[in-house]
Amino acid sequence: MRPHLDFRFATAVLALAAFFHPVVAGEDTPLEGYSPAGSHAEREWEGKFRALPSAQNQRDYMQRLSARPHHVGSAYDKENAEWILARFKEWGWDAHIESFDVLFPTPKRRVLELIAPTRFTAKLQEPPEAADPTSGQQSEQLPTYNAYSVDGDVTGPLVYVNYGLPADYEQLERLGISVKGAIVIARYGNSWRGIKPKVAAEHGAVGCLIYSDPRDDGYASGDVFPKGGLRNKDGVQRGSVIDFASFWPGDPTTRDREDKSIARLAVKDAPTITKIPVLPISYGDAQPLLEAIGGPMVPESWRGGLAMAYHVGPGPAKVHLAIESNWDIKQVHDVIAKIPGAGDADSWIIRGNHHDAWVNGAEDPISGQVALLEEARALGELVKQGWKPKRTIIYCAWDGEEPMLLGSTAWAETHAAELRGHAAVYINTDGNGRGYFNMAGSHSLEHFTNGVLRDIEDPESKLSVFERNRLAGIAFSSGERRGDERGAEERRKELRSRADLRLGALGSGSDYTAFIDHLGIASLDLGYSGEDEAGIYHSIYDSFYWYTHFSDTDFAYGRALSQTVGTAVMRLADGDALPFEFTGLADTVHKYIDELKALLKSRQEETAERNRQLEEGAFRAAFDPKKPTVAPLKEDVAPHLNFAPLENADEALTRAAARYQRAMSHARGSGAWATADFAALNQKLVESERKLLDPAGLPRRPWYKHVLYAPGVYTGYAPKTVAGVREAIEQKRWTEADEQIAHVAKILEGEAALIDSAAAQVEGWSAAAPAKAAGQ
Repeated sequence: MRPHLDFRFATAVLALAAFFHPVVAGEDTPLEGYSPAGSHAEREWEGKFRALPSAQNQRDYMQRLSARPHHVGSAYDKENAEWILARFKEWGWDAHIESFDVLFPTPKRRVLELIAPTRFTAKLQEPPEAADPTSGQQSEQLPTYNAYSVDGDVTGPLVYVNYGLPADYEQLERLGISVKGAIVIARYGNSWRGIKPKVAAEHGAVGCLIYSDPRDDGYASGDVFPKGGLRNKDGVQRGSVIDFASFWPGDPTTRDREDKSIARLAVKDAPTITKIPVLPISYGDAQPLLEAIGGPMVPESWRGGLAMAYHVGPGPAKVHLAIESNWDIKQVHDVIAKIPGAGDADSWIIRGNHHDAWVNGAEDPISGQVALLEEARALGELVKQGWKPKRTIIYCAWDGEEPMLLGSTAWAETHAAELRGHAAVYINTDGNGRGYFNMAGSHSLEHFTNGVLRDIEDPESKLSVFERNRLAGIAFSSGERRGDERGAEERRKELRSRADLRLGALGSGSDYTAFIDHLGIASLDLGYSGEDEAGIYHSIYDSFYWYTHFSDTDFAYGRALSQTVGTAVMRLADGDALPFEFTGLADTVHKYIDELKALLKSRQEETAERNRQLEEGAFRAAFDPKKPTVAPLKEDVAPHLNFAPLENADEALTRAAARYQRAMSHARGSGAWATADFAALNQKLVESERKLLDPAGLPRRPWYKHVLYAPGVYTGYAPKTVAGVREAIEQKRWTEADEQIAHVAKILEGEAALIDSAAAQVEGWSAAAPAKAAGQ
């Protein structure tokens, strides 16, 4: 589900610094959470593991799994689940399938036609390409549609709304244009797709079209498929438009499977289904519609890559849109496999990637699933050689991720009590490509993740993955657009002086969501991408042919992903102490607080300046009667907020993190390690992520409980950090912002107290060690 990332995005996420650890650990430096002897043994096992993953095996798995369309409810989706189950069992895992009933609509009727000023009927069809054998499997392919669009039959004037985001509607207001009663057409990009019909409905539109503009993932960037890897004129991005960020992910009719008293909702009562009909289309179908729109020319930044003048509307273009779906209950099939732990079996390290796709899905998700399978085969081989993980390892091949995390959410909610008691870490992937490493997750795992990257060789550069990302970030920042020289210099300085790359924050859009956002299980989302041309997302052309011609063609990065994630799983499963480390978390929280203060200040300054221009008559003076605009309304300047509670909590968290780091460093260098009570410590470390949950949930969306990470109500996949405060500022809920500041501060104080308690426990080991030695 996660859209393909380019390196510009990856660098922005990764390069923003890290923190205060001494320089890179060498082979002789014990791994975090290990004694020197344990570290040496772990490195030997990891070396054996990293030699095992096979690129050829991954290619063979992909060819099998992507051979036919395998969406939810299809025959091949179930066949794939059974095939994956058989592989786990063949490799010695204890494996089974868990199935869940879910609501999954499929199209019954789709009509899109221009009825004025001329007539045109959209094809709504992706044609086969002779070069791509599986693109011709039309009888098995889902049509081009947006799942969970409400049924509807509407007619209205067409209005172009750019990316269809709140800021775009503010621009339309300045142009004096309303979309009330209109059908809007938005281009894909700059947000998750479901935001576009949500915002359109809030502004009175009766229907929404979403098209892929060639400027975003088509010929503006390179050759289109099948000559190149980018989207051709007939390619369409399918996808869910469920309003998950405002309510909950998963089945719209099952609010929380943990609570058995909650009955399944009727479809008409499900709040996450869209309020207006919405349909995705190709730019081949979009161009005649866009060419028929009159009205003002669009702002320059709204212009796409089609060879035409872009107008806003409304008129003279008028369109008819009709959508009707089969609202059926289907089954999803999660494959769950386990290697039991030999020492601390009640502590679970969970790893997942989904296996369902919108069509054949070679890149999304099978490129990630084949890496997971090679990890599983290699770990099974190590068990045969005598390796015994200390903690239980659980591998999950999720179903129903594409419609909006159906399988993983159902499983996590069903097993919520067990997960709260046993789950230590969840590691997610969701497809894989060629290029740079993308990482996001819980910041208590930041230092650990960087340690893994230092031990993995990048297939192309032969540098460590860590070093390639660091140096490429420096090079890329030098080529950033003019006007941000200061920011680029700061990024280069950080990359050269700080020891760890920082993790990005998690929002949603993949199967980690229930684990981190709802249950407070420390999570990571990992993968390689950035160098291949990706314009086939959620289309019939996401195929074995495309992947083996335009992406990770030799599966070198698939093998690297297996090595990376498998090493992380082993290192988490085998250590005496879980490798949680909190100075990165403290540093990140400090950064988030600075961002919140800067956000408030910018809103205050923007409003004050706009009000001043209104008073001066600046908008009146700039008015062009041939291109009329509407002046904005005067607004009250945002009040000052009291950030002191957050700042005090931030200081307490920073002190506690430093104390824990010192205590662990001293314990590893003393005789305390051999007699330490790791069970009690590990329980506190696991609880450190749970402590960041608010049991009542975020304002107006109680399913989301994490106070640091959440999907944005108006961003979808993209995270909103400290969402309770940030979104209150963005939505001008000033009383709520002050309340949330105090509330989040209290939760952070609880986190600091827990870390202090863990530090005191470790200090107690060191204090006890000399006494025990003297008594002997």
